[in-house]
Amino acid sequence: MLGNYRILTTIGQGGMARVYKAHQENLGRDVAVKVLPPWYAADRNFVERFNLEARLVAGLSHPNIVTVHDANEQDGHLYIVMQLVDGGTLKQRMDQLLRLGRAMDTAEVVTIFTQLADALTYAHEQGIIHRDIKPVNVLMDRSGRPILSDFGIAKVLASTQDHSLTRPGAGVGTPEYMSPEQCQGGPVDGRADIYALGVMLFETQTGRTPFVADNYPALAHSHIYEQPPQPRSINPTLSPALEQIIMTALLKNPQQRYQTAREMGNALKQALAISTPPLPPTPGPAYYPPRQQPPPMGPAGNAYGSLPRTSSQGENRQPPLLYTCFNCHNLNRAQMRYCTRCGYLLNQCTICGEPNPVGNRFCTKCGQPLVT
Repeated sequence: MLGNYRILTTIGQGGMARVYKAHQENLGRDVAVKVLPPWYAADRNFVERFNLEARLVAGLSHPNIVTVHDANEQDGHLYIVMQLVDGGTLKQRMDQLLRLGRAMDTAEVVTIFTQLADALTYAHEQGIIHRDIKPVNVLMDRSGRPILSDFGIAKVLASTQDHSLTRPGAGVGTPEYMSPEQCQGGPVDGRADIYALGVMLFETQTGRTPFVADNYPALAHSHIYEQPPQPRSINPTLSPALEQIIMTALLKNPQQRYQTAREMGNALKQALAISTPPLPPTPGPAYYPPRQQPPPMGPAGNAYGSLPRTSSQGENRQPPLLYTCFNCHNLNRAQMRYCTRCGYLLNQCTICGEPNPVGNRFCTKCGQPLVT
């Protein structure tokens, strides 16, 4: 027992903690309990930082971020109690596809990574950086929804005074997924998480991380100085749009990456729209044109001697401008801001992603036509 939690079985083991499935006796529910090794509890400064970070993370409320129920200490063990997510991890999903010799298809990639980008957008807006984004920290529920776990743990570990627990000069993280600024031990912000998201995206499409080595110094050197291979050189079936997203996220200079996770999520949605074939048009109600009145006779006694008629009833007026939804390709009238079929934001440029005022015929940023 740890407090009210009866330990049932081990469900995960990492370098810094072990995760158990447990039953919360007083509420009658199953939960996940992460227990840190006892030497952490011996450092009272670490315990204070751990409790502070646990309180911050417990304040996060997002469908793609694991819910923290409790954090405490018992018998020299620090532990944190979270919702139980029992659909495996993104790492297990990637390994399953690798055994089949397949890359994750674009639709699944966009579904998963746009949700992760949305979770990071929310966390970053609360001032919380993950710092250890990797496939084993992405839990999957049974419906396939990705849920980010381990927020805040890396930050606490990075600030520990016990350098035997960390690599000298480097922030805590997993070397394969660490941004150049993390490898250099410098300050990090949300763009470090975006870099790690790019590494995971690379891995889903190629079956490997951009840089491979058997020791931390070699990996750190690669992240800081070497250019990653082009993903399409490993997987020629990868769409150019998705490759561009990966390479942008993996740029060395944080100023050149996506500046927010929301930007990266929007780019992923646009990549899916470009790679998805148009849906067949939805048949509408039968249309019967009004009866046409014969044109008036001109002075010469024929219809060609007179000018075209116009009236307030709209005869000879131009057909309305129609906007094509970039998500489902439904046609919408110009005054509509969102697609009437799928709810997607209309009038967003598919080339540069710039949202344009409704009514614009061309993108204000790059000049791309926006209407049919």
